[in-house]
Parts: sequence; structure tokens; C-alpha cells
Amino acid sequence: MKIDIDFTNCLGFVTMKEIRDKAERSIHHLDAIINRTGTGNDFLGWLSLPEESQGLIDNINKTAESLRSQAGITVIIGIGGSYLGARAVIESLSYTASFFSNKVKHEVIFAGQNISEDYHSALLAYIDSKPFNIIVISKSGTTTEPAIAFRLLKKKLEDNVATGNINKHIIAITDSEKGALRTMADSEGYESYLIPDDVGGRYSVLTPVGLLPIAVAGFNISDFIKGASYMASITRDNRNAESNPALLYASARNLFYTKGKLIEMLVNYEPSMHYVAEWWKQLYGESEGKEGKGIFPCAADLTTDLHSLGQYIQEGERILFETVLSVKSPGTELTIPDDEENLDKLNYIAGKRLSEVNARAEEGTIMAHVEGGVPVIKINIPEINETLLGQLLYFFEIACAISGYILGVNPFDQPGVEAYKRNMFSLLGK
Repeated sequence: MKIDIDFTNCLGFVTMKEIRDKAERSIHHLDAIINRTGTGNDFLGWLSLPEESQGLIDNINKTAESLRSQAGITVIIGIGGSYLGARAVIESLSYTASFFSNKVKHEVIFAGQNISEDYHSALLAYIDSKPFNIIVISKSGTTTEPAIAFRLLKKKLEDNVATGNINKHIIAITDSEKGALRTMADSEGYESYLIPDDVGGRYSVLTPVGLLPIAVAGFNISDFIKGASYMASITRDNRNAESNPALLYASARNLFYTKGKLIEMLVNYEPSMHYVAEWWKQLYGESEGKEGKGIFPCAADLTTDLHSLGQYIQEGERILFETVLSVKSPGTELTIPDDEENLDKLNYIAGKRLSEVNARAEEGTIMAHVEGGVPVIKINIPEINETLLGQLLYFFEIACAISGYILGVNPFDQPGVEAYKRNMFSLLGK
């Protein structure tokens, strides 16, 4: 099984020839990525991760099993790319039938992605007196949000776990040589994994940053990496523009941008895919939003958001296009029952599966949005599993790199994120 991309619902806005021609003209951007001759070329280590991460699988699975055996909860501390990839995969797989039948029942909680006093107070209360593990992810160890969370949770762990065993409950994923977390891991004796120097956070899901949390949650990281490897073979290693989905997607979205479509909305009809969109927003927002340029990435969970954003999508400013994550086969079966009184007037769909109703809602919504002036790119996903998620995330990564080069920016830096930090630190008296 594989994901595929469908431009049928774009063709009233651009032609397939325009997309293919743009993709053909963009092959040199793919070459610049592969040959490491473009801007930001010192952050292209993610390209070869589908091959390089194979050697980590056994060790990571062993560590994950050890963590699960000593506590029922693992708290993942990280922000941005240090947690979004793992959370996207874990949340996507946690709604499937295979998850509910999985013998691995291990609770994964995320912290360090905000500075909310209420959130962290509630978390500390929830894990009070319980044994738990910490996976702390940070290249520097001084990023404000995860550093605060780690300080709080480390103190709680000291209260909950016998003295002398604390370091067995903490895994650090950090820089190989420098930074506060590296210093702490070495001095305290935490087991640690490395974040490669040439991999930025938002491209790090195929490093231990993503793989260890996914494995701890009980999911198959070998299949996840296999999916990424397959996608690398048809994108990274494929200079045929017509058959390279990453070149085609990057080209189509930039064509829309030149035609005044300044906003891309990533849409799903499965709530489990919500955090895929959150990961995607960071990937594209940080990679492209600079130098006064960039498509603004936003997301919608449908059909839910049709009752809030639907009016704007249908009749608001014609400045957006959609990319729909279309999941074809759910992992469960649920049929709408018949009701003799039929007061809710739903008997016309009695006997149908919810997935059929959801599919018709997706189909009808796409038709309406296209008629209303919103082009729709469709990414077909046969089902939600580790292999296909590996394909999807690697597809978005390489397409993002190509798209950034088409746009004329460095897709591997994020200079703008320092502005708020300077102000915050000044206000806090640092």
C-alpha cells in the first residue's frame, strides 16, 4: 500500500500541464538538495535517515521495553520539532483497532510544550505518588518551556522513586557534546540518544527524537522507517518530475501562491490526524515563512470545523487552497442502527457504516469548496498504519525542502523565532 496525490480538484484553477512543467523546472532544486549545494545545506542530514536509522531500531526497542517494564507512564518533554512528530504518529495510531487489541498498554503524556501553570499543576497532581519515566528532548537543554517542565518533573520523580533509581527513569535526547542537557546527562548518568548536528528539529522524526517515544507507546518503528524508505525511493531518488509526488506537490502549491492563494489549509476527516496537521504547520511555517514570503499553513478538522470555519471557506476571501488527507479505510467497523420511531429522521442512512457517511461528507464538501473557488489537492491514504505514516511524513519533509527553494528561501533556518525570546527574557529580567 502507498499514499498517492490527486490534483483532479485543482484543474479548474491550474492545468496539469502547468503543474508538470513547474515540476520539471524544479528538478534543479531537488538536485541542490541531494547534492547539498543549496542554502542551508548543513542541515540536510534528514535526507538519509530512512537508511541510517535502521541501525537504531533494536537498541531503541530494547530501551522502550525497559521503560515500560518499570513504570506505566512516560512523560515526553519537548516543544516544536522535539515532540510534534512523535505526537503526530502516536495520536494517529491511538484510534485504530490494532491499538485497542495491542498488548502494550503504556500511557504517554506530553509536557514542556507550553508554560501553563494549570496544565503542569494538573499533570503533577495526576502523576502524584506514581512511578513514571521521563524522556527529555532538547538540543540545548535551555529552551524555556521544556527546561521548566524538566525541572518540575525531575523534582516530582525524586519524590516518587527510590533514591538511587532516579537516573534509570530518565532518558535524554540531546546534542552529542555540548549544551546543558548533555552536561546534566553525563553528570547524572542518564542514558542518552543523540540528535544529529545536521538535522533540524522539524525534520527529526526519524531520529531518536521521534522513534523512541513512538516505540515506548508500543508502535512499530521498523514499519515506520520502511514507509519513509519507500517514499525516499520515489521522491529523493526520482528525477522524473511526472512521477515524483514531492516535486508535483511543491510545484502545485507554489503555482497557487503566485495566483494569490496565500493560505494552505490542511484538512482531515479523521480526528486522529489532528497532530499530523500540527506537525505539518510547524514544518511549513518555519521553513517558508521568512523574508516577507510564504504560504500561511493552517488546518481544519472536518466535519467538525465545517460548523465554524465552513462559512469562511465557502464564501470568504478567495485566498486559500486546501490539501485534504483522505483516509480510505478505517480500522474499525460501526454501522448506524435502524430506529422504529425515526424521530431524528436518520433511517435513510440506517445500515450504512459511519465511514461511508464520512466519505460522502468529504466528497460533497470538496465539490462545494471547488465550486466556491477553493482548489483542493487530495492525498489519498489507504489506511492509518505505521508504514503509511512513515511515507506521509517523509513526503511532506522533502516536498517542503523543494517548495522552500522554489520560493527562494532557506527552508532549514528559523531566525524569526528569536524575536519573542529576546523580549520575554528582557521582561523576566534575564
